[in-house]
Amino acid sequence: MQQKEQYRTSARKIAATVKKFLTKTIGSQVIAFALLAATNSFIVVAQDEYLVQQQPEWLQVAALIEDEKQPLLHLQDLPSKPTSSWAFAFDNDVLVPGHRDQDYTYGLNFTQTGVKARNATLSLNTPLIALDEWFGFEHSSLGTQETFSREMGAFGFTPEDISQSEANPHDRPYASLIYLSGSREQVDLVENVAWKSTLTVGVLGLDMVGELQNIAHQITNGEKAQGWNNQISDGGELTGRYVLARQKYFDSFSENVEVKSTLQASIGYLTEASWSLSMRTGRIHSPWSSFNPEMASYGEKSSYSSNAKAVSERYFWAGVAVKARAYNAFLQGQFRDSAVTYEHHQLNPLLVEAWAGYTFAFKQGYRISYVLRGHSSEIEEGAGDRNLLWGGIIIARSI
Repeated sequence: MQQKEQYRTSARKIAATVKKFLTKTIGSQVIAFALLAATNSFIVVAQDEYLVQQQPEWLQVAALIEDEKQPLLHLQDLPSKPTSSWAFAFDNDVLVPGHRDQDYTYGLNFTQTGVKARNATLSLNTPLIALDEWFGFEHSSLGTQETFSREMGAFGFTPEDISQSEANPHDRPYASLIYLSGSREQVDLVENVAWKSTLTVGVLGLDMVGELQNIAHQITNGEKAQGWNNQISDGGELTGRYVLARQKYFDSFSENVEVKSTLQASIGYLTEASWSLSMRTGRIHSPWSSFNPEMASYGEKSSYSSNAKAVSERYFWAGVAVKARAYNAFLQGQFRDSAVTYEHHQLNPLLVEAWAGYTFAFKQGYRISYVLRGHSSEIEEGAGDRNLLWGGIIIARSI
């Protein structure tokens, strides 16, 4: 406060002296007015400089982080406006070396992020926020940035032998999910921590997933999958899932390397807890929290979505996760009777998942990614005891 008062006192003395000297002559009044206005501007500038110096340390750090993280964005003298993005992801087990058509066989989803996703009529934001409040998952502060997204998609599973129309109790069952999900991201720009929550509602056992697979096989002269009428909850059954995750970014690495860890827990058609470590390296200009391959569960959350502005970048990314799984509806079924199901003791409670991919982003906002992902066997023994492997392609755009 003393420094602030000194600025004001000095400025007033200068103004009084100049006024007294110049107003002795009538012809100098205009000049006096101009100098007085300039002096008043000096007072304002001095106050502004003082206020900047007194800004909270967290705000200065947050600004430096954003400047350092997105250097290319500040080269554009454009008016600020909300940024949104969309993304389309396609997973298939044929997108890996060798011929595979089993286990997690395919998935597709469309994701929208930004203001439209937050204000959309068809969204799960209201119940998601209510659940977050109920579980105490609110992290609002002056240094927190909040983003909403919504996703819709479908994915399916098949046994190894898809030519058999009868139920095979020795291999994994057919299973499918059509879903809508809403996600909320709260990023603390000061502490480099992100909290993510997702609510998904969907239907198990609809015919559409199997029909889409057989249409694709017909176009590509592939073998028809004969056993979809034996899938989990055949005919349809409502299901859901709620996910909470905490991500921590480690900023002690170089500007071309990012590393973060994720703690995640979910309840619903997949009930599990997991810990993962992921990284990306290359020419990176997007925020560290914008790309989250560690959040994927089969076809769900497998696409890129972010409110970051369009930047040109390219990077390699990879990671590993350890999962403790208590329940899997795609193998154990739900409330309806199913032709083939497994008991919990027949499944492996611990899984190891790994992934690796590459992303190329253009300054026009488009980006394309390829990912190779797999995890250890879910079934303890029998014909279904095998590791899962699939590939994916993601096309996205920031607007």
